[in-house]
Amino acid sequence: MALDLDQLVADMQAAASGVLQADVTTLRGFTQQQLKAIAQQAGLVSTGILTKQITPETQQFFLDGLEDMALSFAKTLRELLMVTIEKVWNAVVGVLWSAISKATNLVLPVPVMNS
Repeated sequence: MALDLDQLVADMQAAASGVLQADVTTLRGFTQQQLKAIAQQAGLVSTGILTKQITPETQQFFLDGLEDMALSFAKTLRELLMVTIEKVWNAVVGVLWSAISKATNLVLPVPVMNS
């Protein structure tokens, strides 16, 4: 049985879209929460500098803390995106191997991503 390439494309797109929709919602919530916290911290640091509660001697300490928060956010976001990419790859490969298995009447082992 020949593969229906149009259906295969549609199935891969649906599989990838399903993963992306769920993960983008999660990433959006994470991003909003983290960026709001970083913005609040920046506001506190800014106010502290203006009111002199943060002295020139301690200013760099608080700015370093903001840098750490931004770096931690970016690294976490990168890891979450890598998980999403792996999920999309698994979904697409699953569709492909399933379609080929059905078309050939073979049981093909689904590959595993080595990350």
